[in-house]
Parts: sequence; structure tokens; C-alpha cells
Amino acid sequence: MTVPATAVSLSRPAPAPDRPSGESPARRAWRRYRSNRLGFVSLVVFAILFAVSLLAEVLSNDKPLAVRYDGQWYFPVVQTLPELTFGGDFATPADYLDPLIRENLRKPGNIALYPLNPYHYSTINYFSRQPSPAPPDADNLLGTEDRGRDLLAQLLYGFRVSVVFALIVTGLCTIFGVLYGAIQGYFAGWTDIAMERFNEIWSAMPTLYMLIIFSALFSPSFWLLVILLSMFSWLGIAAYVRAEFLRNRTLDYVRAARALGQSNWKIIRRHILPNSLTPVVTLIPFEMAGAIGALTSLDFLGLGMPPGTPSLGDLLNQGKNNLDAWWLSLATFVVLVVTLLLLILIGDALRDALDPRKVLRGDSE
Repeated sequence: MTVPATAVSLSRPAPAPDRPSGESPARRAWRRYRSNRLGFVSLVVFAILFAVSLLAEVLSNDKPLAVRYDGQWYFPVVQTLPELTFGGDFATPADYLDPLIRENLRKPGNIALYPLNPYHYSTINYFSRQPSPAPPDADNLLGTEDRGRDLLAQLLYGFRVSVVFALIVTGLCTIFGVLYGAIQGYFAGWTDIAMERFNEIWSAMPTLYMLIIFSALFSPSFWLLVILLSMFSWLGIAAYVRAEFLRNRTLDYVRAARALGQSNWKIIRRHILPNSLTPVVTLIPFEMAGAIGALTSLDFLGLGMPPGTPSLGDLLNQGKNNLDAWWLSLATFVVLVVTLLLLILIGDALRDALDPRKVLRGDSE
């Protein structure tokens, strides 16, 4: 008996149109992530803000990007030129905010291309018409802080320092935490017991107090803070990796690799580790948020970055000391809250995208 073609077509479910056959786990996770609109938009916004901060010298600087003066081209943003070059009186580096230099650059035949915000984070506006901290005006769009430096430039450069600091700290913590947790979980037994006791002792230390003590003992620097914060931030990642390795080490594919005579390190690197990185990836945005919060706290207490470094914590401290200068606290608070909120939303969306229990339309049930 011949079965009609229509009956055959109705008995088989049609493949989902939005999921290509043979879709890899990485592509499936990315599709899930993009389906979370809030998390995806947060990732795009954070990437744009970070990219803008990387161009801070082009967007916010007290030196023109290019100058054509007396028929010759100069590029002050990458050159240190004396003010004699532009009709000044001294051989000292040119101050491009000086009214005389600006007047000379505006003469017919001369061209000066300035950044959108004509202030560097270290620029003190000596020509401000109001005492510092000055409120927002046409010259300083967000006002100035108590030393007379432009607040917009401080926020732009301070945001970049905070994100770069968080990326480096998170990278170091991830590398060490994965290595420590892999050894602890794979070898188990007495190795696991001894390393777990060390974890308990290390985690019992008051992290913030230890950071304050070390920061007070040594001269503050960017890399010193990176090392100090990394020393206390890897425990969470190590705990997750240990749990994954303890679970995966007893599975059949690991036993088969041992039976084939593969070395322990090859099994760890090629077989177990790729299957144990899901919780690590989901923790990265939260680790970054924690690093930014710790750096801001230390800078607020005066134990963070060296003096003169653009810092969100230092701006919050200035806002505390100048309660009447509301623009200091408000602008810094908005930048800090938006940054942490974006990272948390990215982490939540990443966790949902890598959760195998969540099934989207087009995924196999």
C-alpha cells in the first residue's frame, strides 16, 4: 500500500525556520543573548561608551588636533610646540587656551581644528569667569571641580581608567582562578582538602581593610592596585571552576581519555576545561563591576590612584566636600550607576544565554 505524500509531510515536524541545521553551541548562545533585548542593548551601549573613552585624547583635549599657521601645518595633539611658534613671547610649551594664542590662530589664513571639548583632564581653566568649583556654563558644559579642571574631561578619562582597570583585574583573576580551581577539582582528595582550607583562610581576611592597609604602606600606583585587588578577587571564580571539575572528572569521556593514556594536563586542557567555562564567562561582567566599585571606594578614601589621575572616586569625594556644587556629585553618580547597571544587565543576559535549562523558540526541546 502506498502512503500518500501529504500524510508523510504531515507526520514530520518542519524544522524551525530561525535555527539553521547544525548550529554550534556558540551560535546558539549568541542567538539567545541577542533575544534578550535589554542585555544586548546594554552590551552595545557599554561598547560604544568604552570606544568613545578610548578616543578621549581626540574628543577632549586642550591641544588642537591640527593647526595651519603661516602656511605650515602642525599637529599639537602629538607634538609639543613652544608658544613662539604661534606668535607667543616665551619658549615654553604653548597654552592653547591663552587668549593671545587663540587670537593668533584665528587670524586670516590660519586654521585650528579643536576637539569637541577643548579641555584635557589635567587642564586647569585659569580663564574661568567663576571661582572653582564652577557650575555648568558654555565653556565647561558640566562645570569644573574644585581644582578648576573640566568635569566632562574628568568623567571621560576617569571612566576609561576604571574600565581598563576592571578589565585587567578581571583577566588576572580569571586566569588564576581557573588554574587554581582546575587543579583543586581535578585531583580532588588531599589536594582538594588542603587547597580548600587555604581558600577558607584567605577568604576570611577583610578584603577592604587589607586593601586600605597595603595602599597606605606603599606608594599608590595603577599596577599596585591591580595586584592588590587581584589577590583577593579570584576566589569566586576558583570555587565555580572547582565545582565544575569535580562534576566532570567522573564522566565517561574523562574516563575514556584516561584509559587511552592521556596525561592529566592534557585531559584538563582539552577535555574538561572547555566544558567548565560557562560559569566563568557569566561571572566576568560581575567581576568587572566589583573591580570598578573597589577602585572607586579606594579613590574616595584617598588610597587609590596617584594624585592627578582622573578618578570617579576622587570626584565623589570632592562632591562630599563641596555639597553646594551639586553638579559634581550628580554627574559622577550618574556615570557610576549607569556603568555598573550596564555591566549587571550584561551579566544577567549572559547567564540566561548560557543556561541550558532555558529554551527559546527554535531550540530543540
